[in-house]
Amino acid sequence: MLDRLQSLEERYNKLNELLSDPEVISDTKKLREYSKEQAGLEDVVQAYREYKDVTEQLNDAKEMQEDDLDAEMAEMVKAEISELAESKTDLEEKMKILLLPKDPNDDKDVFMEIRGAAGGDEAALFAGDLYRMYSRYAESQGWKTEVMEANSTGVGGYKEIIFLIKGTGAYSKLKYENGAHRVQRVPETESGGRIHTSTATVAVLPEAEEVEIDIHEKDIRVDTFASSGPGGQSVNTTMSAVRLTHEPTGIVVSIQDEKSQIKNKEKAMKVLRARIYDKFQQEAQAEYDENRKSAVGTGDRSERIRTYNFPQNRVTDHRIGLTIQKLDQILEGKLAEIIDSLIMEEQAKKLEQIGE
Repeated sequence: MLDRLQSLEERYNKLNELLSDPEVISDTKKLREYSKEQAGLEDVVQAYREYKDVTEQLNDAKEMQEDDLDAEMAEMVKAEISELAESKTDLEEKMKILLLPKDPNDDKDVFMEIRGAAGGDEAALFAGDLYRMYSRYAESQGWKTEVMEANSTGVGGYKEIIFLIKGTGAYSKLKYENGAHRVQRVPETESGGRIHTSTATVAVLPEAEEVEIDIHEKDIRVDTFASSGPGGQSVNTTMSAVRLTHEPTGIVVSIQDEKSQIKNKEKAMKVLRARIYDKFQQEAQAEYDENRKSAVGTGDRSERIRTYNFPQNRVTDHRIGLTIQKLDQILEGKLAEIIDSLIMEEQAKKLEQIGE
């Protein structure tokens, strides 16, 4: 592990030199590539440097312990050795985690698609609650949210909403939200006070760059149609809505959120690219069962991952058996406790796999 860390530090130092090279500075592609690589190494190199510093201090303290010290000084050195040894162990564990294989999509922006499933209007309302929860979480992380398409209901929910979250590391945290979410609550229209159970599905797709996935124009059928729903006089009079069909995969994307056909087509292409990329990834992942074992709920979207129980103000994540009595706070976007627990569980599984 230490040999690998040393080589990573050497590469980090080399990247520092390269990023100061006028030839690299004038080459936008290389500059972006090297900057991204350097940013990816920063945390592990910093931890390694701390580790070397602590190890040196620990060795010095142990040498001092061999000298003829008075009782008070001997006690101080003993306490320092204990503290430094603990720091060294902590840094070793931290470096092990930082060296774990990274998901290549972790730094990407994400498309989230939320759909009301079982439960009619109540499921659509819950889809709206989930959208607001993720929007507030994104805001707390300093990320930006852009709605791509929304199919709202008259009661204030969504049959379907597709939105883009832009921000560093968005996929690394939100990928665990993939799956079926269940809500248990008394609907406002329920006079008898009976608890209803409804579900909404969440799909999390990493945004795909054009260079990552090659889509041929000849493979895409473009249909235009009149928008429906809110939007003013242009609704049903201009053919601004766009439907793209990728014929090799059968994936269809319809966008009518903008009044401009060009803007709707741009949005639809982004969503289509992400869905095709995700399809290829899902197929590749299915070939590697071991990868699936180390993943925490980033696979089958029919998997019920979480229950939100309103009467008991309780949220339960079924994948890791985590129950939190803070439903009101979680719906306000305070998802860190759940997401951090899921990340830790996946890291533990990967470490266990490496150990085996």
